[in-house]
Amino acid sequence: MTDPWANAAVAARVTVGADLHLELRGPRLRAGLMDALREAVRTGRLAPGTRLPSSRSLAADLGVARNTVADAYAELVAEGWLTARQGSGTRVARRAAPRARPRQAAPAVAASARVRPRRGALHNLHPGVPDLGSFPRGEWLKAARRALTAAPHDAFGYGDPRGRIELRTVLADYLARARGVHAHPDRIVICSGFVHGLMLMAKVLRARRVRDVAVESYGLDVHWNILADAGLRTTALPLDEQGTRTDALGAQGAVLITPAHQFPLGGALPPERRAAAVDWARRAGALILEDDYDGEFRYDRQPVGALQGLDPERVVYFGTASKSLTPGLRLAWMVLPEALAGEVAEAKGPVDWASGALDQLTLAEFVSSGAYDRHVRSMRLRYRRRRDQLVAALAERAPHIEVSGIAAGLHAVLELPPGTERSVVQAAAWQGLALQGLDGFRNPHVQRTRDGLVVGYGTPTDSAWAGALDALCRVLP
Repeated sequence: MTDPWANAAVAARVTVGADLHLELRGPRLRAGLMDALREAVRTGRLAPGTRLPSSRSLAADLGVARNTVADAYAELVAEGWLTARQGSGTRVARRAAPRARPRQAAPAVAASARVRPRRGALHNLHPGVPDLGSFPRGEWLKAARRALTAAPHDAFGYGDPRGRIELRTVLADYLARARGVHAHPDRIVICSGFVHGLMLMAKVLRARRVRDVAVESYGLDVHWNILADAGLRTTALPLDEQGTRTDALGAQGAVLITPAHQFPLGGALPPERRAAAVDWARRAGALILEDDYDGEFRYDRQPVGALQGLDPERVVYFGTASKSLTPGLRLAWMVLPEALAGEVAEAKGPVDWASGALDQLTLAEFVSSGAYDRHVRSMRLRYRRRRDQLVAALAERAPHIEVSGIAAGLHAVLELPPGTERSVVQAAAWQGLALQGLDGFRNPHVQRTRDGLVVGYGTPTDSAWAGALDALCRVLP
């Protein structure tokens, strides 16, 4: 049976310059790109009629020559996988049928103080906060008007606890295309931010008699506290120069990790450790809770796809609009294993009380119109300039300070001489600089081994950024 929402999403999608997650394998770039595109079409990640990024855009994203992409497109057009027409771009051929995906019948907070600057601070360099002044008000207003005009009458009722079908359908398409997530609208639950989603999952884990959840050595205490409040014990996984040691997973029933961009240290989990986590989950019958909090923002590396793509039945994928748009929307989503979708929806309650239907419809329109892709690309360039200016300022005025975790995201980690972190954070406060030390993100069960600063570069306005950099350099030892 044809899914009308899926067809509507394909028809409405505009993906000029859209993000496209592809994994190239093998030594031959063109052959690897062609294989990746065929696989994306064959499995339904790229639906018939989808417009592909331009050869220049995709080449820049993958770090390959433009001719490599152009030649791959041309050969796939000749093979019938793609079509190309002047003025219409390159699209997935209509005859390429996606795989059938399993359907599932519909089932019968507190914010962390870490992201709030100190009262009276002149510059906020806390991590995890985007440039709030760059929220696309005009485009959002246009999307809201279109969404409100087209909204069905039932959108003004209490609603499905999983969230509006329009948004879930658009998200399933976007996440498959941009993050490599295997998603279906029936397995997506909309929630009011990541914290709300984690609260729901903690409730479900407890009901499933899970007692222990592994977490990373560094992260946010608000997340660990949510698990503890649900009656779950947390154990911190060891850490080395390659990141979280997933080989240390044992008797836990779940693990909460940030594999694409570990928070706040900034590294990506290596492929062998991603595979080890999935193998553990399969052996132990456990779950991986994947927090993909800023997966859209990467700069000096190829995109790292979602861990969920390795095993959709063992990974719960969390995504959010808080970093890409604004935390004020209070919109996030979970992509769930089939066996969990009904339980999470039931834990949320009989109606969608947490997320406003009109905001959901607006976000659906914003994504399907292509405005979301354009905004993400614009902000990626802005944040990269901020990151480059930060690195340049430190190289000139504090060359002894090592900077890490800068290949992606909205923050950087500055290594400090042993024993200086507390005094630097205090000096920053005197300079009107809201700044956080690395130790504030350390799990209390992990021994302190390093001093550092976690510097967010997303929040200051363009006019204030130079002053924030100057203040930061003045307080460094």
